[in-house]
Amino acid sequence: MLKIYSWNVNGLRAVIRKGALQDFIGKYEPDILCLQETKAKQGQAEVDLPEYEELWNSAERPGYAGTAIFTRIKPLSVRYGLPTEVVMADEYGDPLTEGRVLTAEFEKFFLVDVYTPNSKNELERLGLREGKWDPEFLKYLKELEKVKPVVVCGDFNAAHEEIDIARPQTNHHSAGFTDEERRGITNLVSAGLLDTFRVLHPKEVRYTWWSHWGHARANNVGWRIDYFFISKSLRENLKSAEIYEDVMGSDHCPVSIELEF
Repeated sequence: MLKIYSWNVNGLRAVIRKGALQDFIGKYEPDILCLQETKAKQGQAEVDLPEYEELWNSAERPGYAGTAIFTRIKPLSVRYGLPTEVVMADEYGDPLTEGRVLTAEFEKFFLVDVYTPNSKNELERLGLREGKWDPEFLKYLKELEKVKPVVVCGDFNAAHEEIDIARPQTNHHSAGFTDEERRGITNLVSAGLLDTFRVLHPKEVRYTWWSHWGHARANNVGWRIDYFFISKSLRENLKSAEIYEDVMGSDHCPVSIELEF
């Protein structure tokens, strides 16, 4: 059984300093761990995990965004970034230089780790999300699928359906739950990618992110914005999809899947 975990750590150095990453890995022993929002370059975070190969895609801007994959299984190849000729730079930066996509190729599948750009509180980047990032990311996944199935995980910065957010009625115009962002997730599903948690837990109300405001986590006023998607051809290999709300250290909690080949 292959255990793959994903976690937006919101600053890898802070999570290590708290001992949260070490405790998590010691308890769950992931075969592969995908991280988002590392906010560090390789060597800046004191990661002592000799059994794992480290793959890093860090932002050019210091202390910002970034993805990483720690894997016990040596990948066949590694791809950095989102290959596109579309210009995405705006006043907030260039998502293509922020280490937001990291792809590792394994024997049976491509594993894509993603940290999707946030639309911002006033939705200043909603147009970027809807018109550029979401379609280009989906296009990339479909190109990979021409070669072999894909496993996609990370922080998508959007809750898909009303079941995925504690207070849907008051958030329809909020970043992360606009029609446009939700449509981006729908487009992934319509293109044949399976939301693994929903496949196995169609009616379960669980969240992966909580605001720092108003004791949101203590009151479980959350959002499910961290996902694992898989190609339909991997459906029979999917054995579990879980959320780990009790794992502290970040404003997000880890999520996982198990695949059997």
